[in-house]
Amino acid sequence: MLEGKAMIKETDMPVKMQMQAMACASQALDLHDVVDSISIAAHIKKEFDKVYGNGWQCVVGSNFGCFFTHTPGTFIYFALETLNFLIFKGAS
Repeated sequence: MLEGKAMIKETDMPVKMQMQAMACASQALDLHDVVDSISIAAHIKKEFDKVYGNGWQCVVGSNFGCFFTHTPGTFIYFALETLNFLIFKGAS
């Protein structure tokens, strides 16, 4: 497990949810090969949908850009190992 080694770049999530996001990312990296970004992102999305309700999105990779609208209090962008993680709940 790699909790505590993530570097948060931007967030508006409550601290408890931030910890859950980083723990979930660490768990996904333990279960999936680091080059399998799709499986890592799917693992995190499914976990957040289960815990916090449907509508979560997750992007994992080393080089990406995006523009999106999110529900306030549901956004985090952090780095862990060589990957960047973007997790947010879409706005209705």
